[in-house]
Amino acid sequence: MVTNGSGSSTSSQAGRDAPKVLVLGLGNLLNSDEGLGVHAVRALQADRTVAFPQVSFLDGGTLGLNLLPLVEEATALLLIDCVDAGLSPGTVIELSGDEIPRYSGVKLSQHQTTFQEVLGLAEIRAALPERLHLIGVQPDSLELGTELSPVVQDSLERVLKRVEEILRSWTKA
Repeated sequence: MVTNGSGSSTSSQAGRDAPKVLVLGLGNLLNSDEGLGVHAVRALQADRTVAFPQVSFLDGGTLGLNLLPLVEEATALLLIDCVDAGLSPGTVIELSGDEIPRYSGVKLSQHQTTFQEVLGLAEIRAALPERLHLIGVQPDSLELGTELSPVVQDSLERVLKRVEEILRSWTKA
């Protein structure tokens, strides 16, 4: 389900109701820091949707290829995810456009292979969003657990502020 800034929900059947600007939180809530994207998008839905009524926020979890219609309908896509770049835990990482891997040759997280395929398929079908940006955080723990590790939790507010800055530039809000 997609929530827009007015607080209403829209179905994503066949991507027909997909937003033009989409913030997509990815991750698995059962593997601690792997759930960063979901935690972030939930916080955005609760606190920031009023500031961006033209933006839709989606908990993409581990939906993988089911997200393809939404990705293809969006003109701007902002991804939030746990990203293993071999840096210090809690480091905020940003990638844009072609910097974001499209195929599973580069594995950024446990579920990323499938989402990378979503981006690759959208690109092959000439339907990749014009604007594509990823904000991630280097995980500290991928152990079984539903809470973020303290160091990644400390990075969450920086991620949310960056999302807000990017959305302001994309929407001129």
